[in-house]
Amino acid sequence: MFLLLAEIDAFAAAATVVVGSFVAMSVWWVVAALTTNDLEQDDEWRYDVSRINALRRLDPIYRMFQPLLQVFAKLNRAAFSGSLDEVYREIQAAGLPRFWLPEEYLARCELLALLMAPAYFFACITFMGIAGCVTAVMLTVITAWLLRRRLSKQAQQRLVVIKRRLPFFLDLLTLLMEAGASFLDSLKQAVNEFEGHPVSIEFGRVLTDMNMGKARTEAFDNVRKRLNDEEIGAIIGSIIQSEELGTPLSHIFRTQADLLRVKRSQRAETLAGEASVNMLLPGVLVMAAAVLIILGPFALNYLMFGVDF
Repeated sequence: MFLLLAEIDAFAAAATVVVGSFVAMSVWWVVAALTTNDLEQDDEWRYDVSRINALRRLDPIYRMFQPLLQVFAKLNRAAFSGSLDEVYREIQAAGLPRFWLPEEYLARCELLALLMAPAYFFACITFMGIAGCVTAVMLTVITAWLLRRRLSKQAQQRLVVIKRRLPFFLDLLTLLMEAGASFLDSLKQAVNEFEGHPVSIEFGRVLTDMNMGKARTEAFDNVRKRLNDEEIGAIIGSIIQSEELGTPLSHIFRTQADLLRVKRSQRAETLAGEASVNMLLPGVLVMAAAVLIILGPFALNYLMFGVDF
């Protein structure tokens, strides 16, 4: 009996030491991550150091778990090499900071899923026993997948917002250029008028690229690559073609704005036509439920008591 109690006490002491060590390491990790200064540049300037410092300032999770994220990023480069370009395009289209590398963003999603894993294991093992470990692993994987899908959803929603506002942006460019302003001055004024909107951010990057010395066609082509949308790509293609052929841009902007409005009206008509079809099944179910509610008591009365109604 005494030996058993001694073994229990020893086990409890060991568990206390392990838990205390884990808590102490966690506190040290958090304090070190929050108080560590930016990385120092080498004698030769390296953009990657500035990128990492910017990410550390912008994202607390990256700052706190940077060494672990770097390990995951190396694994992602090998495991998802074929899809990293698409992830990077979605990062750009979603309007996330340009400092993210695709493998690092995937590592962030995986880390968040792993941080949720203890809660999954605790809940699944509590209600399902040891067999709940499989369910917990599946929930962890699904969490990482949902975080990855959330990036795609953000990119799609931002594209919708851009396409809704783009006709008005092009109209403003047309009015300014027809009033005698140059293309650069018109673009600056339009970007300032739509400040804070995604369409202003994207065309602001066009303006920045041109101010850095890039050709106008190259700056617009970068927008097409970032957003990778058919409608926006057609507009950018028309702008590039007019630049090569010498067609006045104001005419192109007006034509593309009208075309976008027509396409938006067509989408609205399509959605309105689909709405009636989509509501058919819910309507049938509501009618069936109403019939059951009305006739159900009479049917039960007839079946139980044989009363004719």
